[in-house]
Amino acid sequence: MAGRLQDKVAIVTGAGRGIGAAIARSFAAEGAKVVVAERNSETGAAVAAGTGGVFVETDVTEQDQVEAMVRTTLERFGRIDVLVNNAGANVFYRPHEMPRSEWARCMSLDLEACWALSEAVLPNMRQQAAGAIINIASTHGFKIIPQTFPYPVAKHGLIGLTRALGIEYAAEGLRVNAIAPGYIDTEIARDYWAGFDDPDAERRRAEALHPPRRIGRPEEVAMTAVFLASDEAPFINAETIMIDGGRSALFHD
Repeated sequence: MAGRLQDKVAIVTGAGRGIGAAIARSFAAEGAKVVVAERNSETGAAVAAGTGGVFVETDVTEQDQVEAMVRTTLERFGRIDVLVNNAGANVFYRPHEMPRSEWARCMSLDLEACWALSEAVLPNMRQQAAGAIINIASTHGFKIIPQTFPYPVAKHGLIGLTRALGIEYAAEGLRVNAIAPGYIDTEIARDYWAGFDDPDAERRRAEALHPPRRIGRPEEVAMTAVFLASDEAPFINAETIMIDGGRSALFHD
């Protein structure tokens, strides 16, 4: 039985761990040919080997590496059907305490790289009059949490980029959507909890914030990415789907 993404060629950035790795594995399980575009050669190669995909070492903030990765994909497969802009990093400060260099790092990785990747795949997608771009945004793109500057600025911008590109190229057969995960059980989250005297207590505190009394799993984000990349979502465009267990809908005093 053919998979939901059978023979589609998909690039997933930052796919060496966490949400990106879960997306790469889910795509491969649904029949996609996956290009793992990851800066860390060890984790990237491991995910590619486990999915039968192709690893291309890529720093998404370096334009020449982005262009080389896209060329490699086209040389290998002849087309690009899906791009998942997942690579990113949390950059959290109080605004007046933030080094200016951290603003540049956040914008370069969490916003500008998403445009650079999209720009690089647009010629092929427009030529074939088909393609799906999925941006991994964040609930920070809708809600402001103190002391997380400038991350929410970049994620608000990424949602704007999603809408702008989705509208611009809809008539040419392209769809551009975003996923906004909330608190997800990734290495980043576990590293954060490890900084507390009682990591387990901090995890329980995070879980209690959510109506299901747990946080999300990377695989649950990947399920939505599969749907948006598939032919099951032909009329979903310029949209952002939030995955946070309903936390954003809670009433707060």
